[in-house]
Amino acid sequence: MTFGFAPSAASTITASAGTASRLVRILEPAEWAAAEIPLLRNPREVVGGLHARHRPSQSTAVIAVLDHEERLSASASFARQPSPADGWEFRNALLAHLRRVIPHDLRRRTPVRTAVLLYCRDGDERWTEEDGAWMWGLRDACTLHGLRCGAYITLTRGGWQVLGEGRGGRHPHSASAPGRLADSMLEADTAPLRSAGGASEALRRTAAR
Repeated sequence: MTFGFAPSAASTITASAGTASRLVRILEPAEWAAAEIPLLRNPREVVGGLHARHRPSQSTAVIAVLDHEERLSASASFARQPSPADGWEFRNALLAHLRRVIPHDLRRRTPVRTAVLLYCRDGDERWTEEDGAWMWGLRDACTLHGLRCGAYITLTRGGWQVLGEGRGGRHPHSASAPGRLADSMLEADTAPLRSAGGASEALRRTAAR
């Protein structure tokens, strides 16, 4: 004879409420499109530069802040914790890293800098609930830090994809070796580049279009 305990109604309700709240903290593709996220002028440069600098592996997020000329002002990378996808948790992680690498712009009437997020994950380019949670987190973190919410980019074995725009490429991908930082098309001619590791240098454009 086997004895056990059936879950109580209260615990079932609590678990259901927790699942429902996590699902609320995601953005569906249609909601993301309706947010009118500004387009990157040259997403290949942005992706290539961030990949060369941070060398992301699976479940690594790279948050980057671009100025009005799409030059990299600051960036940070971190590994996602093994927990259910939750936009609130992602928002907190993104905001903590933004605060470490760049001052907020909350005193400005309108944002002048844009934050973009590159996330390296398994699977293909199709939207997932995990992507929706990152989108929610990115949008909320930008609001709290005085930034414009920019592109959300996934990096998979098939290549990179700007979700919601239909733009992407085969290289770099999640398994590709990082390129040389000097060959990055990201530039920061006037301001030093700050990262979570404390490095400060200028990324200059050296490759021809």
